[in-house]
Amino acid sequence: MHPTTVVTGSRVFLSDNTDAIFATIVVDNSSGKVVEIHPEQPDAARYPDAEWIDAGDHIVMPGIVDAHVHLNEPGRTDWEGFYTGTRAAASGGVTTVVDMPLNSIPPTTTVENLEEKRKAANGQCWTDVGFWGGVIPGNQGDLKPLIEAGVKGFKCFLIESGVDEFPCVSEDDLKLAMEELQNTPTVLQFHAELETHHAHSPPLPEPAPANPTLYSTFLNSRPPSLELSAISLITRLLASYPSLRAHIVHLSAADAIPLIKDAKAKGLKLTVETCFHYLAFTSQSIPDGHPEFKCCPPIRTAENREALWAALEDGTIDFVVSDHSPCVAELKKLGPEPGTGDIMGAWGGISTLGLGMSVLWTELQKRTSAGQGENSANVRKLIRWLSTMTAKHASLDGRKGRIAVGSDGDLVIWDPNAEVEVTKTSLNFKNKLSPYEGLHLHGKVEKTILRGRVVYDTDRAGVDKFENGPGPVGTLL
Repeated sequence: MHPTTVVTGSRVFLSDNTDAIFATIVVDNSSGKVVEIHPEQPDAARYPDAEWIDAGDHIVMPGIVDAHVHLNEPGRTDWEGFYTGTRAAASGGVTTVVDMPLNSIPPTTTVENLEEKRKAANGQCWTDVGFWGGVIPGNQGDLKPLIEAGVKGFKCFLIESGVDEFPCVSEDDLKLAMEELQNTPTVLQFHAELETHHAHSPPLPEPAPANPTLYSTFLNSRPPSLELSAISLITRLLASYPSLRAHIVHLSAADAIPLIKDAKAKGLKLTVETCFHYLAFTSQSIPDGHPEFKCCPPIRTAENREALWAALEDGTIDFVVSDHSPCVAELKKLGPEPGTGDIMGAWGGISTLGLGMSVLWTELQKRTSAGQGENSANVRKLIRWLSTMTAKHASLDGRKGRIAVGSDGDLVIWDPNAEVEVTKTSLNFKNKLSPYEGLHLHGKVEKTILRGRVVYDTDRAGVDKFENGPGPVGTLL
């Protein structure tokens, strides 16, 4: 390994509030840290044994931090695993992922289970990996030990999660957990869907059987009211625990945006994420019988999508993540012929690792006119939504999500003008099922650099290359 990596380029973005400049970034590979940044190209004699990487006029920005990923190992490694999932992430410019506490077996709800997951991940990761802990009924005594063991925060479900080993919590469970977590340096994340039943309401008539292959059947089964009910509960409880950071994962329903704005205006420590698929797809464009589009909460209308975009632009939504949640093909219930899949019976989750930045860049380009000024502004948005804010959310902002002396040497070099078609062969995650297949996206990652080491590269034909790099050298955070 070279002792030093030196990256030069004419379009380097050092933060989310500066324009591109010519810069040279020097990474000490023994520590993995950026040790120098120069506004010019220094004499090569200063670094005689360095690996030199000239990005030319391609964009250089901080590595992406994807703070919502399901890697499923151990226990459901046939769905995804640390090796394949982080390899796919690296191909899309991601240098850090934070793994959700489910759908692995066991879930990350105790220190013992966390250690089992770390043991499974060791030596397999192409990116750095952090871990979220889980809140389930009765495990409030495990929460502080998990913080001490290094989890970046916690996640809970207010509706059934879909896996038996990670049950949802009640309001009473939440109060016990929030008592434990207040005044600690952590964050409690909520899958914010809540079914409410009123004891004195007359029973509703049994609905007529609906066609399980229609996307509208699934969409009607997860209305925006579920998210509104959940976020109303969260904000009400959070008012009693003002020191606790809370976070809404994968916001889908734009109807909840006024509630979120009100909570933030009151000073509650609430942040919100949305996902690439909610910003790229609409319910009107989803064909029936295609369960690869199913996720929970669901993709909603075009009007809803535009409201999510507006909330992202004005800062009400803080950042964007993948919520990569794969499964084996059998659980997607695709049907014997295209368009005959059982959407209602399928596993709800969308596979995205490796595609997110291109998806977001493509959508941003649709929303702005051509021109260097707009493009620079859009790159700054990418950095904020994919790197700066996600690193801060996972308490990694001291070392991730920025290019600065002392930070990790995590960089992505990419061509904003390249166009790529998403094909099965271009997908690097394990089960190659994705609603993005067949789309033409803008923006192509050329190199992903993790703490000074090139972990992903493309050859001149644009073909993925992992084999010539150092291999899975990611660390567990």
